[in-house]
Amino acid sequence: MQISHKITQKLINSKNVLITAHKNPDGDALGSMIALGLSLKALNIKITMYNESPIPAKYGFLPCIDSIKQHFCEKENYDTAVILDCSDLNRIGKAAQKIDKISSTINIDHHLLNTEFGDFKIINSKESATAEIIYHVIKNMGVCFNKDIATSIYTGILTDTGSFRFSNTGISAFEICGEMMGFGAEPSKIAENIYGNYSLNRIKLIMKALESIEILNNGSLSIITLTREILIKTGARDEDIPGLINYALEINGVKVAVLIKQHMKDIVKNRGIDKFHVSLRSDGSVDVSSIASLYHGGGHYRAAGFDINAKLCDLRADLINKLGSY
Repeated sequence: MQISHKITQKLINSKNVLITAHKNPDGDALGSMIALGLSLKALNIKITMYNESPIPAKYGFLPCIDSIKQHFCEKENYDTAVILDCSDLNRIGKAAQKIDKISSTINIDHHLLNTEFGDFKIINSKESATAEIIYHVIKNMGVCFNKDIATSIYTGILTDTGSFRFSNTGISAFEICGEMMGFGAEPSKIAENIYGNYSLNRIKLIMKALESIEILNNGSLSIITLTREILIKTGARDEDIPGLINYALEINGVKVAVLIKQHMKDIVKNRGIDKFHVSLRSDGSVDVSSIASLYHGGGHYRAAGFDINAKLCDLRADLINKLGSY
């Protein structure tokens, strides 16, 4: 992959860099942030890693994870902001407009429907993960890989390829991960931390999620609904939710799986309107990113999502109607 010399030089010549990614970060967002942050620090560049959301406990093994700040400091005189794994600037969260005012912004992403915000851009939907792009950026900057950087890159690629199961897994994903193992990344330990440590609350949530599954549209559509009541009763946190939708997708005959998660606070009280996050997954026969875009969301061909304010019954009915033709 070719990385613009102009962008590489912009990073190398920066003095104070803010690195951020989408709220509710996954392994790719966190791995990419840390790998780039450690690389810039190796060049004696001041860096701040920021994410609006709490960091999921399963990523606590990542190096420097405790250095990621949850509060945006407006007093810092940043000359460059790097926004990672965001198809749209607003995916950062509340600080999006403040970050947009930093003198130079660099958008690095692998989502197909990226809005191409920022002063500089590296957008390549052919890469399996943003961490793959960061790997090439680090090489272009001439930074030597070490165990911490390698662990972060490996984690990003592992999680965004679904442990190398998703169709976005290319030859380069295996090649880069193999190289990262040579620098000290330990696949078994990384996988154990990410996939082998379930909280009791997550187990309770899995049970409720399975109970909620509905099969519709002649067996081609499955829906999981996580209401506020379920989330409170199980004590589940946002970090307990990723992966639940796969149970619905793996049912024989299902082409599209939907997970509707109700947020914990009402948006408009006494009117039945709530805020929801909707995740969409496809078996490969349906482009769910096109469905998400109808609700101003985005993602990939087989995995996408969006946020919406609506009544639950209306949202379900509309989704069933839009997906009825598949």
